Amino acid sequence: MTMVQLNAELFRNMSIIAEDENLMKRAVKYLRKLAAEKKADPTLFTKEEFFARVDEAREQIKRGEGIEMLPEESLDEFLKRVG
Repeated sequence: MTMVQLNAELFRNMSIIAEDENLMKRAVKYLRKLAAEKKADPTLFTKEEFFARVDEAREQIKRGEGIEMLPEESLDEFLKRVG
């Protein structure tokens, strides 16, 4: 589902409950909870932040600071070695 479709679905459902104050209060409470979860998740970042991290990683590789996973190495072994 695209963002446009998701927005349309959200507003369609909002129009259904807009006349019921109790349902609107519940919806607002849940939306606040979702927003707080997003703020609390350190793994979420914007597209700009993501590409800045990619650019920084490329610079580290150019400086010889990159960490390479060996061909015969499992992911667990790699994480133990670099962690």
